[in-house]
Amino acid sequence: MRIIIGENYRDMSRVAADMMASQIILKPESVIGLATGGTPIGFYKELVSLHNQGKFSFKQVKTFNLDEYYGLDKNNLQSYHYYMVENLFKHIDIDLNNINIPDGTAKDIEAECKSYEAKIKNAGGIDMQLLGIGINGHIGFNEPDIKFEAITHLVNLDEETIEANSRFFTSIEEVPRSAISMGIKTIMHAKKIILLASGNEKAKVIERMLNGPITPDLPASILQLHPDVTLIVDKEAGELIRE
Repeated sequence: MRIIIGENYRDMSRVAADMMASQIILKPESVIGLATGGTPIGFYKELVSLHNQGKFSFKQVKTFNLDEYYGLDKNNLQSYHYYMVENLFKHIDIDLNNINIPDGTAKDIEAECKSYEAKIKNAGGIDMQLLGIGINGHIGFNEPDIKFEAITHLVNLDEETIEANSRFFTSIEEVPRSAISMGIKTIMHAKKIILLASGNEKAKVIERMLNGPITPDLPASILQLHPDVTLIVDKEAGELIRE
């Protein structure tokens, strides 16, 4: 695993955006996996800036998002579909037909999950996957104890995750209790992975991910086995990383 420690949040965001831009420049038809949450916002700002400078185009790019809250319509202000439109899609030249996000209102969840997996496979697999990490070690919404062989599935969110995400809602009662998420197996099939982490509250989980046992108790620990992972952190999140 390659480790890059940025001077600050903007520095780490810029490094990650440069890597993603390079992927698209080298392969304009790249299939990109995208993440949401607080940490990637700076990354998206930097990526949009590079695009607006004429460095590259999204016209041939296909995107697949990691997850979506179950029960939220795509126009809901807290949906990840809305998040992606506001932070990336409305600022770039992507073909809207090439955007893929799980349908949080699907009546047949099993069919939706199977369909999402099929779309990824038919696109040729994900070339570069962006990840964040939860304080409990989840990637996507794959909470502790979820089997590593899981593919796209419906996840019941841990109370720790619900509490952490409540900062985006008016109250904790409004936070959905489940989500559709790419599984660990799906994530591990990505050819390249970028994992972002910011802030000292992520320092302990980053250290455990890097040096602890590979276990479903810490879902991100499986990344130790992936052949091409780049961990990009700011100084606070990387303060416990051993040289």
